[in-house]
Amino acid sequence: MNPTNKLLPTLLLALTLTSCSSATPGTVNGPGGKAEPVAITVNPAKTFQTIDHFGASDAWSCQFVGNWPDAKRNGIADLLFSSDTLASGKPKGIGLSLWRFNIGAGTAEQGDASGIKDEWRRAESFLNDNGTYNWNKQAGQIWFLKAAKERGVNEFLAFPNSPPVQFTVNKKGYANAGQPNLTAENFNKYGEFMANVVSGVREKTGIAFNHISPVNEPQWDWSDGGQEGTPFYNNEIAGITRSLSAALLKNKLSTKIDVAEAGQIDYLYSEFNKQGRGNQIHAFFDKSSPDYIGNLPNLTQTISGHSYFTTSPYAKAASKRQEIAKALQATPGLKYWMSEYCILGDNEGEIQGSGRDLGIDAGIYIAKVIHNDLVNANASAWHWWIAISPYDYKDGLIYIDKNKTDGSYQSSKMLWALGNYSRFVRPGAVRTEVSASAASEGLLISSYKNTDNQLVTIIINDQSKATDITLNSSANKLSNVKIYKTSASADLEPVSVIAGSPVSIEAKSIVTIVGRLAQ
Repeated sequence: MNPTNKLLPTLLLALTLTSCSSATPGTVNGPGGKAEPVAITVNPAKTFQTIDHFGASDAWSCQFVGNWPDAKRNGIADLLFSSDTLASGKPKGIGLSLWRFNIGAGTAEQGDASGIKDEWRRAESFLNDNGTYNWNKQAGQIWFLKAAKERGVNEFLAFPNSPPVQFTVNKKGYANAGQPNLTAENFNKYGEFMANVVSGVREKTGIAFNHISPVNEPQWDWSDGGQEGTPFYNNEIAGITRSLSAALLKNKLSTKIDVAEAGQIDYLYSEFNKQGRGNQIHAFFDKSSPDYIGNLPNLTQTISGHSYFTTSPYAKAASKRQEIAKALQATPGLKYWMSEYCILGDNEGEIQGSGRDLGIDAGIYIAKVIHNDLVNANASAWHWWIAISPYDYKDGLIYIDKNKTDGSYQSSKMLWALGNYSRFVRPGAVRTEVSASAASEGLLISSYKNTDNQLVTIIINDQSKATDITLNSSANKLSNVKIYKTSASADLEPVSVIAGSPVSIEAKSIVTIVGRLAQ
């Protein structure tokens, strides 16, 4: 029997308190002066948003890593996609439930003439100059697409950063002087191209993209040649989306369209600093807006945004996310996806984006961002940026040598921090009400109920000392309880405790408690 099953007398559900706790643990003294355990209370009867998926992107390394030796590329794919459990009880991987596929614009074929200096940030295109398609392109990415499917991933999203270079104004994959790099005359061509990619990849692999996101971070200028990209105004995004919608319907494709991958969440609920590119919840989903597209039959009732530059300090970040939740209420049924994030910038001095970091501090920071997005913005999805990074930056879940044919790879604590969520909170889960006793300051706690009645409670301790917790109840008992920890010395390792004892939440750790609710 798993030793954690002995926790059942202690790990019970209380079903009484309210709201999510974010508060310096263990200040209330019990008998003998010892700090009382923090009492965590979960109420599965009160629920919030439904979770659609946790994901990451194949840009840009998979074009090369997908052609690495089998043992290496399979090892990386296992870390990202596997939901298997090793003999030790440790998860084999983080079980991502969505994979994002970057549709290239053709800058790889242009080589140095593309103007993108870093070869690893160029991307191939399926489209040939004569208008035909080559479905043998993007082979490394196709390998990872199939590897994800083989390991149980069922949701796939395709996204271009730029239209094909054959269609752009300057015949490049990035813009001039911050001007949109596609004219309205080519919206239909762009829509047909994306529909053709969906059809072609399905014929090549048997995998149909569930989602396609036609624009990426349209608020930025994209004129430095650092990667493929182009800005767009809201009216242009609406036009592109209408063209794509028609092309998908014409080709009898069930793929759904997602908008609009805002470069910063402020643009979702305010104009912020880009006139005509902000207030995107209103622009696309309010019937009074000239850019309303919410009635398109194949548009998901979802708005997507990126959490960059808005994650520190925590209280300010929470306030911004509450603005998203408030704006969503104006459109009943509209969901929010946090569709891209890695650590960028200096984050109010809390953590620098520069410098590769495999350690727990970066992992804890990511866990706090995920918690904030799920709890305060009511995000229904959470997606990482580049899953595999060759860079000296905090942008990768897995880090590799910058070698196109072979190399070594390392997992980061950011991978396993995300895994505390993605591995256990499965598609269709609902976030439940959770709170904690007054001694809970320093802990971030959230809880989720999966469709199979499994309860998942995730606790983040960013403090320099451990604290004890209990999960209490007078109503429903948990069965088959298992506990997993990510810390400086553990990567989602199973945890055993003494029967009848509280659970110790180690300093600088993320702990996930999983158990099945009684029917």
